Amino acid sequence: MKLTRTWLALLSCTLFIVAAACNGGDPPPEDTGDTGDTGDEVDEETADKGEIVIGRNNWAENIAVSNMWKVLLEEEGYEVDIQAMDKAPVWVGITRGELDIAPEVWLPHTDEPLMDQYEDNVEMHDIWYENTGLGLVVPEYMDIDSIEDLNDIQDELDGRIVGIDPGASLTQMSEEAVDEYDLELDLVTSSDPAMIAEMSQAYNNEEPVVVTLWSPHWVFSEYDLKYLDDPQNVYGDPDDIYYMTRTGFSDDHPEIIEWMNNWEMDDDSLGSLMAEINDNGEQEGATNWIEENRELVDEWLE
Repeated sequence: MKLTRTWLALLSCTLFIVAAACNGGDPPPEDTGDTGDTGDEVDEETADKGEIVIGRNNWAENIAVSNMWKVLLEEEGYEVDIQAMDKAPVWVGITRGELDIAPEVWLPHTDEPLMDQYEDNVEMHDIWYENTGLGLVVPEYMDIDSIEDLNDIQDELDGRIVGIDPGASLTQMSEEAVDEYDLELDLVTSSDPAMIAEMSQAYNNEEPVVVTLWSPHWVFSEYDLKYLDDPQNVYGDPDDIYYMTRTGFSDDHPEIIEWMNNWEMDDDSLGSLMAEINDNGEQEGATNWIEENRELVDEWLE
């Protein structure tokens, strides 16, 4: 009996020690109704908000603003994927809901055919750049001022106009220009980088060259270039640049729509962004530009 009482006493003591250790020796905390702390709030602010897919074509300003928004949206907690493709597939991807955002739509002229075809299946939003330009461009050193005079220097140009991708609206307009002006030149399609590379080589050698180009574009800050007069107005009047999203995106992400509707750029801001990306690559260039222009981008994200 004495041994049994001793064993029970030891067992009771042991259970008391274990219970005290589990509770830290203190009574359980009082329920205050607080379900989180500062750390949890930070986690919620930086938590992944889902994936956003941006569709962009291979134009310098489109590459620039697509990467700029990728960096900004990732800072806000989104996962962002950029899909590179020609302009027409971008529209198709938006209509099918495979892409969320297309940052560049030229209206009312350049993208009018695509708008007429797809306008019922996209969401069109605000203007972020005003008064574009596009047409046939030559170096300033060339003694020519009008599209009408291109046939006079056909041999000097090797019978070629250097163009961009075949699916671009600018390419279609340039094909119309060839017909409208009875040009004895072939429109050679390639891509924006390939066109710029050929133009740059000719420019550095002070050789004649004619290319399809548009404003805004960083090359106008790097080279002394001029648009050829277009008396037939084949390339139309200046456009404004809008952005569009898939149907339903406004309901899914109203905060992004609010930010992007605040977005405005001019030749200086867009030109500096394109130059930064051209010098340092897409992600690094966009990140550098954002840090240098934090006050501006913060106004968009208010």
